[in-house]
Amino acid sequence: MEQWLGLARSGQWPLPQVMDAASRLQAAGAADAAVLLYQNWVDATASPLRHVACFNWGAILGEQRRHAEAEAVYRMALSQAPTFAQARLNLGHQLEHQGREDEALAEWRAVYEQDNPEGLGTDPLSLRLHAFNNAARLLEQQKRYDESEALMRRSLMLDPHQSDVAQHYVHIRQKQCAWPVYQTVGEVTHNHLLMSTSLLGMLDESDDPALQLLTAQRFVHEKVAKVSAAPLHKGRQREGKIKIAYLSGDLHMHAVGLLTAELYELHDKSKFEVHAFSWSREDGTPLRARIKGAMDSYTPLHGVPDRRAAELIAEAGIDVLVDLQGLTSGARPGILAHRGAPIQVSYLGLPATSALPGVDWILADRFVMPPESLPYHTEKPIYLPNSYQVSDRKRVANTPPTRTQAGLPEDGFVFCAFNNNHKMSEQVWRCWMRVLRQVPGSVLWLLADNPFAQANLTRVAVEEGIAPERLVFAGRAQPADYLARFTLADLFLDTFPYNAGTTASDCLWMGTPILTRSGKTYISRMAGSLLTAVGLPDLITTTLDEYEQRAVQIGRQPARAASYKRYLAEHGRGSPLFDIPAIVRDIEREFERLALQARTREA
Repeated sequence: MEQWLGLARSGQWPLPQVMDAASRLQAAGAADAAVLLYQNWVDATASPLRHVACFNWGAILGEQRRHAEAEAVYRMALSQAPTFAQARLNLGHQLEHQGREDEALAEWRAVYEQDNPEGLGTDPLSLRLHAFNNAARLLEQQKRYDESEALMRRSLMLDPHQSDVAQHYVHIRQKQCAWPVYQTVGEVTHNHLLMSTSLLGMLDESDDPALQLLTAQRFVHEKVAKVSAAPLHKGRQREGKIKIAYLSGDLHMHAVGLLTAELYELHDKSKFEVHAFSWSREDGTPLRARIKGAMDSYTPLHGVPDRRAAELIAEAGIDVLVDLQGLTSGARPGILAHRGAPIQVSYLGLPATSALPGVDWILADRFVMPPESLPYHTEKPIYLPNSYQVSDRKRVANTPPTRTQAGLPEDGFVFCAFNNNHKMSEQVWRCWMRVLRQVPGSVLWLLADNPFAQANLTRVAVEEGIAPERLVFAGRAQPADYLARFTLADLFLDTFPYNAGTTASDCLWMGTPILTRSGKTYISRMAGSLLTAVGLPDLITTTLDEYEQRAVQIGRQPARAASYKRYLAEHGRGSPLFDIPAIVRDIEREFERLALQARTREA
């Protein structure tokens, strides 16, 4: 190292040799030494290639998360070579890491708006695509959906074969309720958009179980690493209490965390140990503290490679690993592929098949997974006798506002639909507008997720003859205030094919009836499962016409909605749906059976 530093300080060492030495240092785990090498060489040389060394130097600093230092080095590179697009792209990433998002967008804009593409070097297309796609990603995170979509379209015009961009393009249109969702771009065909759709997007778009299965299988084939080694749980002694572990990045203020907090608390600690393996964020909420406090052990997996995470699960002697994420955003399916536990079960986070080779079971009930649906799941069902869904009986609501305070009419029937906007399909939305037309004086109370969806929903409502003032948009609220809202509504209208899940549980817990349509897939039957368990199966419909007719009937007969509310007030929280201790015992019984079978096999 001292010899190399001496050569670097001489100012005469050729750059290829500097790069070779720096690479060898990095490979040996001496990144700090590689940084020092580049720094000394750049300080000492008058070479016209100093900007290249600065680029490499900045890349190492970025990998070390020394983002402010990396920014300074990339700026040094650009001061020497202002058209050095690669440095400008990386500078944008360093600015983003420091929370300076508008500055990052400006750097990427300078690349994709380059007047002279030849100035981008030998591969101008890939550099412009990099700039377009990262700017679009960041704008989407900022909920600047219209700008993000516009950049995605420009990117797809340049290269129509980008499946990842097509995937985001489809989903951003779903978030904006921009119909038709599959609007072609340049040479991008409807088929390409369909085949690029994420599993989450497909759950919004189709009730075809075969299409959902194929979408999951495509994702696994393209994105999940194949594991040919023996399962990591093999040959490990398991005895004593049954060890259950929950795998998730959503054990915080998230729908999964909100549903499952009491599950962890109610496990029978005399028979079971309860563990968490998680990359959830520390959001500082009481819910987060409560979840962690219910665990016998909590193992953070931030930055832990998938195989090592699976080894930790195996070393802990876990009998049953419950994956709460599936293929949803932020999931780590690679951990499951290594099979750290003999029994690996999918639950709640993905109400559909994941097609993951490491997941053999899915918790369900006979409503969400009837016999005809089984061929479209790679997992075998673990049937619970009532509803599949746990929830939290400790959730509390604040005192509700008056209807006037909530922007609702004091008189008139109030339909509500608080599902996320991306779940709203054009078919269902136009159905809701027909319902409003047929129920005079009624309004529809909605979640105001983003202004683009609100504008599109309002435009289609006007097309259907519904005045904009009959749509009441409510902003997001804290959980206790959000729960209080349900008491002001007469009837919740469910989405299809992506039913309400956590929202349906909250709604019934607060005593407001739900009208749902149940289809052929797990996710399109969630609310029907809850209604069956709570004792209101007559609010389950199976066709769009039946759904519309039932909504109109109830809307025209407010006394009928009031009777459902009385029933829920008197019997809802005492129903099997909210008998959480019994649901936990049912889960434990099945987990114990499977775990003991696995122990016997491996003995």
